[in-house]
Amino acid sequence: MAFSFCGNDKNISAYSVENGVLNNGCFVDALNLVPHVFLLFITFPILFIGWGSQSSKVQIHHNTWLHFPGHNMRWILTFLLLFVHVCEFAEGIVSNKVMNTDHLHLFMPAFMGFIAATTSVVYYHNIETSNFPKLLLVLFIYWVLAFITKSIKLWKFTEFGVGPQHLRFCITALLVILYGLLMAVEVNVIRVRKYVFFANPQKVKPPEDLQDLGVRFLQPFVNLLSKATYWWMNPLIMGAHKRPIELKKIGKLPIAMRALTNYLRLKDAYEDQRTPEDRDQNPSIWRSMYRAFGRPILLSSTFRYLADLLGFAGPLCISGIVKYLDVTEVVSSEDKKKETYLGVYFMSSAELLQNSSVLSVLLFLALVLQRTFLQASYYVTIETGINLRGALLAMIYNKILRLSTSNMSMGEMTLGQINNLVAIETNQLMWFLFLCPNLWAMPVQIVMGVILLYYLLGWSALVGASVIVLLAPVQYLIATKLADTQKNTLEHSTDRLKKTTEILKGIKLLKLYAWEDIFCGNVEDTRGKELTSLKTFAFYTSMSIFMNAAIPIAAVLATFVMHHFLNKSGPSPSEAFAALALFHILVTPLFLLSTVVRFAVKALVSVQKLGEFLQSDEIGDDSWRNGDISVSLNAGKKHTGMTKAINRKQPMRYQMDNYEQPIRRQMRPTETEDVAVKVSNGSFTWGNNLLTLSDINIRIPTGQLTMIVGQVGCGKSSLLLAMLGEMQAIDGVVHWSNKNRNSVAYAAQKSWLLNATLEENITFGSPFNKQRYKAVIDACSLQPDIDLLPFGDQTEIGERGINLSGGQRQRICVARALYQNTNIVFLDDPFSALDIHLSDHLMQEGILKFLQDDKRTVVLVTHKLQYLIHADWIIAMKDGSILREGTLKDIQTHDVELYDHWKTLMNRQDQELEKDTQQDSQTTLERKTLRRAFYSREAKNHVDDEDEEEVEEEDEEDDFSLIANRRSKIPWKVCWCYLSSGGFFMVFLMVFSKLIKHSVIVAIDYWLAVWTSSKTDSASLNETLSSGIPEQDSHYLPVFITLCAAGITLCLITSLTVEFLGLSAATNLHHNLLNKILHAPIRFFDVTPLGQILNRFSADTNIIDQHIPPTLESLTRSTLLCLSAIGVISSITPAFLIALIPLSVAFYFIQKYFRVASKDLQDLDDSTQLPLLCHFSETAEGLTTIRAFRHEARFKQRMLELTDTNNTAYLFLSAANRWLEVRTDYLGAVIVLTAATASIWSSQYGLPAGGLVGLGLTYALTVSNYLNWVVRNLADLEVQMAAVTKVNSFLGTESENYEGSMEASQVPQDWPQDGEIKIQGLCVRYDPLLKPVLKHVNAYIKPGQKVGICGRTGSGKSSLSLAFFNMVDIFEGKIIIDGIDIYKLPLHTLRSRLSIILQDPVLFSGSIRFNLDPERECSDDRLWEALEIAQLKNMVKSLPGGLDAVVTEGGENFSVGQRQLFCLARAFVRKSSILIMDEATASIDMATENILQKVVMTAFADRTVVTIAHRVHTILTADLVIVMKRGNIVEYDKPKTLLEQEDGMFASFVRADM
Repeated sequence: MAFSFCGNDKNISAYSVENGVLNNGCFVDALNLVPHVFLLFITFPILFIGWGSQSSKVQIHHNTWLHFPGHNMRWILTFLLLFVHVCEFAEGIVSNKVMNTDHLHLFMPAFMGFIAATTSVVYYHNIETSNFPKLLLVLFIYWVLAFITKSIKLWKFTEFGVGPQHLRFCITALLVILYGLLMAVEVNVIRVRKYVFFANPQKVKPPEDLQDLGVRFLQPFVNLLSKATYWWMNPLIMGAHKRPIELKKIGKLPIAMRALTNYLRLKDAYEDQRTPEDRDQNPSIWRSMYRAFGRPILLSSTFRYLADLLGFAGPLCISGIVKYLDVTEVVSSEDKKKETYLGVYFMSSAELLQNSSVLSVLLFLALVLQRTFLQASYYVTIETGINLRGALLAMIYNKILRLSTSNMSMGEMTLGQINNLVAIETNQLMWFLFLCPNLWAMPVQIVMGVILLYYLLGWSALVGASVIVLLAPVQYLIATKLADTQKNTLEHSTDRLKKTTEILKGIKLLKLYAWEDIFCGNVEDTRGKELTSLKTFAFYTSMSIFMNAAIPIAAVLATFVMHHFLNKSGPSPSEAFAALALFHILVTPLFLLSTVVRFAVKALVSVQKLGEFLQSDEIGDDSWRNGDISVSLNAGKKHTGMTKAINRKQPMRYQMDNYEQPIRRQMRPTETEDVAVKVSNGSFTWGNNLLTLSDINIRIPTGQLTMIVGQVGCGKSSLLLAMLGEMQAIDGVVHWSNKNRNSVAYAAQKSWLLNATLEENITFGSPFNKQRYKAVIDACSLQPDIDLLPFGDQTEIGERGINLSGGQRQRICVARALYQNTNIVFLDDPFSALDIHLSDHLMQEGILKFLQDDKRTVVLVTHKLQYLIHADWIIAMKDGSILREGTLKDIQTHDVELYDHWKTLMNRQDQELEKDTQQDSQTTLERKTLRRAFYSREAKNHVDDEDEEEVEEEDEEDDFSLIANRRSKIPWKVCWCYLSSGGFFMVFLMVFSKLIKHSVIVAIDYWLAVWTSSKTDSASLNETLSSGIPEQDSHYLPVFITLCAAGITLCLITSLTVEFLGLSAATNLHHNLLNKILHAPIRFFDVTPLGQILNRFSADTNIIDQHIPPTLESLTRSTLLCLSAIGVISSITPAFLIALIPLSVAFYFIQKYFRVASKDLQDLDDSTQLPLLCHFSETAEGLTTIRAFRHEARFKQRMLELTDTNNTAYLFLSAANRWLEVRTDYLGAVIVLTAATASIWSSQYGLPAGGLVGLGLTYALTVSNYLNWVVRNLADLEVQMAAVTKVNSFLGTESENYEGSMEASQVPQDWPQDGEIKIQGLCVRYDPLLKPVLKHVNAYIKPGQKVGICGRTGSGKSSLSLAFFNMVDIFEGKIIIDGIDIYKLPLHTLRSRLSIILQDPVLFSGSIRFNLDPERECSDDRLWEALEIAQLKNMVKSLPGGLDAVVTEGGENFSVGQRQLFCLARAFVRKSSILIMDEATASIDMATENILQKVVMTAFADRTVVTIAHRVHTILTADLVIVMKRGNIVEYDKPKTLLEQEDGMFASFVRADM
């Protein structure tokens, strides 16, 4: 019986129990089996009988509710127990080898114990999630039994003199302790939950988060194993393959991570620093951050230290494995026999660690643990960072809502600064928090590494280490240089973007004047500057990559050369490869250190900026209005206590209401109820010690219409704001009557819109009431505008929505004030941007009818004196004080002078009124531009929508597998397109140098292996020959040095080629994109939104410039490292290839799932960030409005929601990264394990030398570091390649046909000299898909004629003007100018010989000279002459610099009328015999228009002028009138003749216009 439980040795009767039963060691071991078998017998049936029937009563996320006390403790103890069982098993097997026959009892109980421990934890988990605590008794009994049996064993060991110097004694002692602790945990559960032995078991309810099924982020609630491996994320990440992850899928944040919770934590920590003694002391932000978020950071640092210490296990185990691999049994079997007690052999504690198989298992476990701790540390810091960011954002937002208005208007706090705080500073702090555990972990890691190196290699190791340490400052220097270059690049790219935006906005003009190439060159210049700084950037990036790759090679070189000279011989393989692995470990912290230091510096700056912001002025509380200040202090004290109380019990919703609301007081009953607001001797300032308003005594009567009038800048708006409490009161009281203050509707002078639908902008948080809404819309005459919008009143407007004109925006703001159901309405000059019809309508319907019917108190600031007759009360202001107050009658009797003054003004206004009525109103014009914008866009959208619908339908029919495939393909085509635009030579160079570099690096390590192995072989021979240096050694060193030098130079070459390949690709892509877009037909700009084109030039170009090259570099490097490592291992131990197959399958699936999910989550993160930033800038802009309406709480709530949404996306993204890294790290650990096992197994057949095994294991260790980089970079590259795809989609646009069929040289120099135009059967359409806009138009215009074209909107007038320039698709007929068919001409020639004045004046930033003549062809005299004709000469002369005076972006520093005159001058500079005016006088007042008409008649007397008329009376003097209707010419004759036809169209137009 060779295989018996107690062994079968000759001299020992294994089964005898003469000395007492317990004194037989085998029996004691058998006794140890009993509890394990007991547990398995009981639990297996329970586990397999359908669980789940008794699930908990409350509906929660099943499997996640952990509610037994001591949960984490139990998991940790069980893991330790499993580890000790493995040790016990290993010890048993090794001891068993010493014995003559097999003794099963040495390792069998350990194996069963391992299975039982595993079962116990599975069983426990199932009981806990199904909430059935009574079954825990089984475990309790098991722990007690196991404890007793192990204690007996330990007791017997001590009796027989086995002590701590023996390994088995230590293991048994550990097991006794562990079982005891587990027993204690179990007793504790009974104590707390009272599920047995007690009469009333404790009732438990799951936490609020788990009852709420909207919370999908389960990391805080799952068990330890799932926490460590992110197992709970599997469904999300796997599911992403079938359908994209949407916001609904990631749900809400758990309460502890919401912005509000963290804000209250941070705020308490911040406010607590203000002691009652010194109220003004500035609290430190660092300290409050530490108080609020210090604990998780400490936890994370602990994890980090553990991980770093475990990291050193790798090199040590490698050195052990290589050392003991081929060492023969040192201890003879005679010695072993001495260590026999109880009939079996007991090994010493050290002996186990000298077994290479045991070491390889230990190495595996250490790796797994190290990676788990590292990822846990990362996760904790990231979660804390996100919490901190949420808290900071809420803090900044609350501060914004309390900022004093003067701060904003006096420019102490600009919008830009606030946006930077939100977008940049908070993120800097968040990143600093992510990296800060590195600050204290890295020094420790470096010191430990150096000590270990010294222990392995002696003094020579310190040389290598010093190389690494000395080069670290160089890396820091490079890092700072990088940051500077990036700033430079940013400046240039902003400049380039500004120019591009301008070009795209004025593209129509550029094309009509044939100036594209000039402006294109302009942008290319700026791009050139940008590329120069990008070159520097690329150079520094490649230096940093080079340093990172070359430092370990240099260190190894220095170390081994020193070692050679000091010790006169090379190191042994075990030392050499442990040192190699250590160098690899040391490089990472040093490389990271430079980054961390840089971030720390940035964080200091950010905190300083934040502190300044949080200390800036706030507006006063409302308390001064009634003079009782005492209340606010007490309320503040009461408040802090409250928040804590509410926090626990109630859900967040209710808390929102009483959180930081301005305290509403019971006001004192006032003397007079008929006064709504009263200001008594008030003086107000904007905070710069200059009184803006002084000596104000006014009253606003309740339920009446009060008007405030006065000249520009006399303080009318300030008076309103002073009553609202926005100004600082130096003196005096503002008194609100009882019920009024909490409701003021306010429409500011500068209109302010939210990024929301039009309806939301009007209702502004009030409930929707259809009837009221309709009435308001009609009063503000918004209906026609709403009808034009693509989605009616559900259209998004605001910053990111559709651009509305000033008048439309203002009417929406007024509508908002009317709609709110408040007692008081303040309207600040609501008529300023409206034309006369609208103002009248608004006054009659809105203010007099709608507001007065409700008996609301109205305060109206206005310049339109003709409305004074409607006022019940008038306040006249002058220079910041009150001139008069009273009814119109009072003023008429008491202040005749003022009344007369008003009268003259009124008459003047009336005359303007008459003039105005002759004009087509401004509003129709605005509506028209709106319509034009949508008309062209809708056609395109329509086409797109249909396509999309078809695609969707197809998807649904298909099987899911197809969709899955679609979403996981890597865009190889795009990658190839990107690389090829970098140039084939560069691509070839990159691939070639990369391959050679990696082969050289492998060669270095291989040579080291051969060299060290030769040592061990030659050493044994040479001992006999001589004690001198072995001769074989001489040639190893020079080869090693050469290889290292080659490796370092190749590192440099590769890092440079990749960066410069990326640079040339970026150059070419941008160049092509710019040229394509500028030469695209005008239709392209009609259908493509400007924002979309600009995105290609901003975000996408930025990604191509700066992000793709490093990602590409990193990807190729990590992939090649992994491949070379796997190659090396397989060549040393071919057996490894068998294990490689399942590993690579696993890896393939992990990366496939991760890439898809990561891309979705990245998109979610990006798309949720924008609304958050917009909300901040919106709030800062509309502060006065929000505060007047008293809607702070609603806006805070919205901000918290937006922050939480963005944080959820970001949390999931980082959790997904952890998911991936844990998995790839475990795969790496398995690779190390298989490599080690394979080499141990093949070394029994004497295959690889020790050095080669060391080489294989060192490489296996690097794989585990680089695997996750491969996947992360793949995912990043995929996201970044989307930018290339987008740019490419634009590169496919058709260009206009610039050549024409004639040579430019064939066209006469002075063509067109006469200006004779023949139009024959002209048909024109904008796009082959659309209907023609002009149908068979025929006309003849004699040289020098003045022609007027008129017709309703959309009749084809403008299309005709575009046809002259060949801007539209002429598909039939022709236009002949001076005998040449324009269709045949090269476009540049045609367009440069005609001139046009457009409806919207376009000016570019630059000088006046540049605007008139960008080609620099004309003399100054000619320019001055043009300016004189346009009546601008005097104005330009008065400007600093004359012709070189600055024009700001869009010509904002001139009025609209002046801009239009500049356009006229521009047309005149180009002495063309044909001038086309497209509604050029639409945006000009009457006076300027008369000037224009005169100029055109005199200056252009001998030229052909075609005017497209907007007001018919402008063409009454023309020689010829063409009336168009629906793309056809209806009437064509002299104006006189046409007027005589009573029923003609022209006559009706003129009548309507009179």
